[in-house]
Amino acid sequence: MSEKLSVCIVAYHNYDDIEHALETMKKYTPAELNKTVYIVDNGNTPEWKKENKEFLKVIEQYPDVEYIDAHKNLGFGKGNNAVLPFLKSKYHCIMNPDIVFKEDAFTPIIKYMDDNLGVGMVIPNIIDTSGQRQKVYRLELTVFDMFIRMFAKGLFPKRAAKHTMQDVDYSKPFQVPFGQGSFLVIRTELFRQINGFDDNFFMYVEDADLCKRVNNVSKLMYYPNATVIHKWEQGSHKNKTLFKYHVNSMKHYFHKWGYKWF
Repeated sequence: MSEKLSVCIVAYHNYDDIEHALETMKKYTPAELNKTVYIVDNGNTPEWKKENKEFLKVIEQYPDVEYIDAHKNLGFGKGNNAVLPFLKSKYHCIMNPDIVFKEDAFTPIIKYMDDNLGVGMVIPNIIDTSGQRQKVYRLELTVFDMFIRMFAKGLFPKRAAKHTMQDVDYSKPFQVPFGQGSFLVIRTELFRQINGFDDNFFMYVEDADLCKRVNNVSKLMYYPNATVIHKWEQGSHKNKTLFKYHVNSMKHYFHKWGYKWF
């Protein structure tokens, strides 16, 4: 392996977010950390030609960035899997376009994983733009918990708090059944071993599936000593098409793993 870290960002008409992510990544990540950042563009359509040209000019200033035009919308999981044949890293980061760095997050995560060989994947402390920790650490999915999340928010606060692990000590590392896929660092060898994401998920819940498969052979751990900001627009709660993708993904997940009702 010739590099320590690879990063994949799947783009879909969010060039401004990615520019900010790259800018803050460069600012806070040590130059001596040998890495390649892959941008897989799912949305380079004719009507976005002007924005795409401007974006390509911007990323020319980053010698460690590789641009991949998917020529169509592959979805989140398949878009991330597009880089699998190119990876030569020890660790690989799955990263959303709307991540913002406020510190060097990669160095402490890599050291933690170097020191703990039983850890296959890490999710850091993920906060929103106001500094509040996001509820991205969850127990394994059940039909009831997904029903609450999608259709009955606020009706079962104790259950929701339990599902989002609000009773855990976040000052220490702990194993996470399901960590949201906005920022995950996985051993590249493990990512390749489990064949990346399940391509049958176009969008949503593919991260829950990935986490379950990682935990079946290794451990996904929360690590408190690295923090990133996630802007998180939660689009499926506002858009009917995205909501449909979310529901279909849940159906596939529960058919695949068996229906766990509660």
